[in-house]
Amino acid sequence: MQKPQVPFDETARLMSLHSLRLLDTPSEERFDRITRMAQRLFGVESSLVSLVDSDRQWFKSKQGLDACETSREISFCGHAILAPDVFVVEDASLDLRFSDNPLVTGRPNIRFYAGCPISGPHAQRIGTLCLLDSQPRSEFTSEDRETLKDLAMMVEDELKMAAQVTKDELTEIANRHGFNLVASHMLSLCRRTGISAELLFFDLDHFKQINDSLGHAAGDSILKFFAKLLIKCFRSADVVARMGGDEFVVLLTATSRQSVKSLDRLAMMAQEERDPILQKLAWSVGTISFDPARHRTVENLLNDADTLMYEDKARRRKTAS
Repeated sequence: MQKPQVPFDETARLMSLHSLRLLDTPSEERFDRITRMAQRLFGVESSLVSLVDSDRQWFKSKQGLDACETSREISFCGHAILAPDVFVVEDASLDLRFSDNPLVTGRPNIRFYAGCPISGPHAQRIGTLCLLDSQPRSEFTSEDRETLKDLAMMVEDELKMAAQVTKDELTEIANRHGFNLVASHMLSLCRRTGISAELLFFDLDHFKQINDSLGHAAGDSILKFFAKLLIKCFRSADVVARMGGDEFVVLLTATSRQSVKSLDRLAMMAQEERDPILQKLAWSVGTISFDPARHRTVENLLNDADTLMYEDKARRRKTAS
């Protein structure tokens, strides 16, 4: 049996999955409607919306199958998320990757599998809409593939709607709610595995004066500009969020001085800006390393970073005077 490989963007993929807060939640008609349609259209025994977690695949919606989850090591969907195209196995008993897989040799006795990857709000492939049958199929046509893709896009549309409550409308990055959801999962992972983490807490300097003197449109431009700078200067696996007002945070894992490099790049790119309004951008920042013993909650970590940010702001004011 061939175990599925781990995607290159696994950390960001899991962050995207966990941010949706769908794992281990009850079934929902909006997803069940799609799996019923897929089961009927393709005449298969089972149809699933499968979400691939770190060590399991969990079924948000299932037709014709009793199990709620299986190990990721034996999952067909773990293979399907490795590429953007529909993944098809016509007869698993004749495929060396799966012939001795317990899902093939035992219940549900899979022979035919077709899975179309579904992407989360940040484009990472987090699971599949898949078809299962105990009878092999000699052909899955190009029209069949397109139909399965259309149904998978319907699942993605539902995921996008679920993600809207975690996004800041102005800057289009995560909001406080979205950050808290993802950060809680990431800190649990760091606590369990020993991976390092670091939080940066930003507060824009003189932002109220900018709003008062130049208007809220200018202030909004600076907020959107700063959000874009953070996205450019930090890694795709880092969690960037606007906490409200002029406060932003970045959570980094497996840091190895990455925050220092990213802060240097942030300062350099801000200095290169030629727009006279955006040139007014300045910030104070507090940086705190995650301590599992001290930071039992995300709020503990935020409070410590916030304190260090205000210390940085006081130093900057003292230097300016």
